[in-house]
Amino acid sequence: MENIAFISLGSNLGDRFQYLKEAVMQLNNHESVELINMSSIYETDPIGYEEQSAFLNMVVKICTSLSPVSLLTRLQEIEREHGRKRDIRWGPRTLDLDILLFNQENIETEQLEIPHPRMTERAFVMIPLFEVDHDVQIPNQAHSISSIIDSLQDKEGVRVWKQKNGEDVYALFAN
Repeated sequence: MENIAFISLGSNLGDRFQYLKEAVMQLNNHESVELINMSSIYETDPIGYEEQSAFLNMVVKICTSLSPVSLLTRLQEIEREHGRKRDIRWGPRTLDLDILLFNQENIETEQLEIPHPRMTERAFVMIPLFEVDHDVQIPNQAHSISSIIDSLQDKEGVRVWKQKNGEDVYALFAN
């Protein structure tokens, strides 16, 4: 497994925590994916379409032998398995999985854009990404993650909901 990817996870419908937990476990149980690290879980105010419940968000770092398109396909399968519907842009969802970064690649196709096109505008992505890897570099971005976070306006809307404990990435999901 030679590729490093960062994936953003979010949920604001139903049992938000359970959806995140199941998605992380499904990713890690895939034969071509190894979970390397994950952030704490953050509760975040909705952006764009604001007439909806708060989200739970997190970021995971994985190592995978999947291609970017194959990884996207697997993420979309996991979303569908958890009842994801795409009715309203930025609207409520049981589960939202986005590839933020894939190695240091720039990819732009009809179905996939990496780095994720709006990631540096969103505190709910950048704060957990920074927690997972302080040194990650965003292709075509001159600023460090910490300086990007400092410039974001919506940091107050991102609150730790469940703190990651110690070095065990599964501590978030212990009973």
